[in-house]
Amino acid sequence: MSENLKSSKTTLKGPKTSAKKQKGEKAKQSSKGKRKQLDKKDEVDLSMVGIGHPEIFPLVFTTKTQEIFNCRVDEDVTEENCFKLIKKEDIIQDLKTRAAISDFHPVRKIVLEYPGEELLVVFDANFQYGQNFYLVASEEAKENFLKPPETAEEKEEENEEEKEGTLEVHPYKRPVHKPWVSLGSEKEVEEESVKDYVTKIKYMFSRVRRKFGAPIRFTDKNASHVKGSYVECTSYEDKSFSIKLLEKDVGVQMVPKVREASTQTKWTYPKNAATQYFPRQLSNEEKEESLSSEKLKEFLTSVHLRMEIALQQNEIMNAFFDDWKALAEDESSSGDKSDVYLKAYQSFTDTHYLKDRSISCVCWHPTIYGMIAESATQQLSYEGRINRSNKLLMQDSIIFWSFFDPTHPQLILKCPDDIYCFQFSPSDPNIIAGGCFNGQVVLWDISHYEEKLQNAKSVAVGDKKAVNMDNASVLNLLECNDMSEPSFMEGNESGTHQARYCASSSIEYSHKTTITDIHWLPDYFEVNRMGTTFENRAEVCVQLVTCSPDCSILFWDIRATKLPAQRPSEKVKENMPPEVPDTFKHLNFSWKPLIKLNLCKSNTSMEYSPIKISLLEQHYHYKISDNAQSLNKPQALTKERPYAQMSVPSNKTLKVLESISNNFFVGTKDGEIIYSDWKIKIDSASGKPVSKKPSHKYIIHEEAVNTVQRSPFFKDIVLTVGGWNFAIWKEGVTDGPIFQSSSTAKKYTTGHWSLTRPGVFFIGREDGNIDIWDLLKKTHEPSHFQNISKSMITCISPWIASPTQQFLAVSDDSGVLHVLEICQILSHSSSNEEVNVLDYFEREVKHLKNNKKYQEFQATE
Repeated sequence: MSENLKSSKTTLKGPKTSAKKQKGEKAKQSSKGKRKQLDKKDEVDLSMVGIGHPEIFPLVFTTKTQEIFNCRVDEDVTEENCFKLIKKEDIIQDLKTRAAISDFHPVRKIVLEYPGEELLVVFDANFQYGQNFYLVASEEAKENFLKPPETAEEKEEENEEEKEGTLEVHPYKRPVHKPWVSLGSEKEVEEESVKDYVTKIKYMFSRVRRKFGAPIRFTDKNASHVKGSYVECTSYEDKSFSIKLLEKDVGVQMVPKVREASTQTKWTYPKNAATQYFPRQLSNEEKEESLSSEKLKEFLTSVHLRMEIALQQNEIMNAFFDDWKALAEDESSSGDKSDVYLKAYQSFTDTHYLKDRSISCVCWHPTIYGMIAESATQQLSYEGRINRSNKLLMQDSIIFWSFFDPTHPQLILKCPDDIYCFQFSPSDPNIIAGGCFNGQVVLWDISHYEEKLQNAKSVAVGDKKAVNMDNASVLNLLECNDMSEPSFMEGNESGTHQARYCASSSIEYSHKTTITDIHWLPDYFEVNRMGTTFENRAEVCVQLVTCSPDCSILFWDIRATKLPAQRPSEKVKENMPPEVPDTFKHLNFSWKPLIKLNLCKSNTSMEYSPIKISLLEQHYHYKISDNAQSLNKPQALTKERPYAQMSVPSNKTLKVLESISNNFFVGTKDGEIIYSDWKIKIDSASGKPVSKKPSHKYIIHEEAVNTVQRSPFFKDIVLTVGGWNFAIWKEGVTDGPIFQSSSTAKKYTTGHWSLTRPGVFFIGREDGNIDIWDLLKKTHEPSHFQNISKSMITCISPWIASPTQQFLAVSDDSGVLHVLEICQILSHSSSNEEVNVLDYFEREVKHLKNNKKYQEFQATE
């Protein structure tokens, strides 16, 4: 026991080399450092059993504890006078008073079982045991510390004096393995290690596939006639890299005499050389003789007629036109199967915002290059959405991504519920309209963030130091915000900005189920409550049309109207944050639809459930911009606010537009295609305004219709997709679709026309593939198909970045947005492709009419 006490004392008074190792921890464990809180379930063995001192327990004494027990550092206890006796009763009283926050709480059981009346506490100035104090938990150790025995060095001196002159024989002692005690060296090694955090820059050079293996023909030409054909790069001595040799180690070996000799000129450096010469010329006498000769006259007479014909042909046609190149262009419109591809360009996903979410709608920003927006919806059941609707939380509905920063969203739009579909306003891209799952229509004004979205490239190239917010903190922040205090933030630490909605429609007058489609009406006309079309003098898109499976189609007007005064009990109060623009403050929670259409079935009281809608006058949305190349240049910020202070004018002063068609196509939940009119008629029996019944109904698709879209080249051609097939319709042809595909093994989930080729369109499938159809090449099957994802394709949206570059945005059910670059064959049309596609549609119309006549003839026979 005495030897253990000696070793304990020796350790207590040991050398200060360990203090250097603990220097990094000394700054962290000061007397005013934070105390570790441990409750009952966190009790651990604090003794130094691992290093042979089970009677020592390190403790952290805060400033409060030092004042209570009069053991203040450098005042009551010092490095020389380092011990302090504390009564057991005082410690027990402190445990009762401060309970778990007492510094003696980790060793409360040891204090209660201690046999003595006073406990010894030692100030550990060098942090030998890791803390600023330690407790001696045995009486023997306490006595040995207060009255230390003779040290081992003194005994050795006495033994040396007694045994001086004698030879000592020490027995061999086998070394004892001691356990490894980590003092933080691993962290120092990790911090000092060199890691490569800079992303390597990769370059890829490729050539057009059709040029692989093409023959190469070399020709001679004068280099001086072609600009930049050659550049002379002579070698020279760079003085900035010339180093004067001051010392050199040389090994010398005796060898026979060697003599160097050379021939030719002295070689200095390579240099391009050229030889100039003069042509041989005739003398004046020889020239006169040649010009007056009969041979020259006969030659000019013989070639005169041919030369005259050649000059006339040059005036009539272009002699330098390459017929082979033009022929190859026409043949490339169909292309080879190996040349048709969609090249992966970029992908966007986020583990926080898009976890367990599906993308329902994708739209490209109309003016900012490389900016794309998507709506992310949570994959919840019907009961789950009802339960979540009771919680007043803001949802991350629409997410903006940029090509220049694919890892961080640029802007997040918030609203009361998930957004299923949305559209940018054609008059002002800062105005966005969206349809919620709960049936409300929501409006955003992101004009405050236009400059930040424009500068997304410069921000991404600059410093990217960002600290991601903890998921738990974000969740707590969202739960603490309700409708009275919406979660509107300018931006978080990762550079993602968040914007709250400006206005939402009244829940009472909105759709009862999810809004599945939304469109802006064109800026050249508007409708009144009876469905009559008038001229739009403001030339700004001010009306919307939405549809939902609740059997209704609603028309909305975003302008201020004189609403009837509401009773105090019906008023909805909401404290809008000051950062939210007041563009549509007159609509918030009081917005009502202008027209409500119910598509009733013939001779029954049942109604159709519309999912997708397409208006004839909605064709503007797909028009190809002539200045598509200007999208690559940064656009100037929008200074004018076309939607500020707008009001509904009187219909008496507006001109009625008779040329505007009121017809529209609708795809229903049951796979039906409806053709109807939005005008309201007065019921002769009741005298109330009612909706017209659909004029035509077709049952083509076996499941819900997910796409109803007009061709960007022909206003009267409509593509519908649903179930296991798709169909092409021509407005005015009432006998049915002019083209209908056969059923496939996998369901079709979405579709979209090509923006540059009239006969090409893309169809997404549930197995993650995309079928590419080219009507001029094949009509019985897709000309090409390509796998994009393992999940179901949910949305397809093409975009023209420049005349030579087009992209296709494809989203899937797993929350990943893929951006694909469209190859040249699928993006560039031939000179007569539009005429050929129109001829094909006309032939199909004639074939449909002839088939109808044949069926009528068979019926009469």
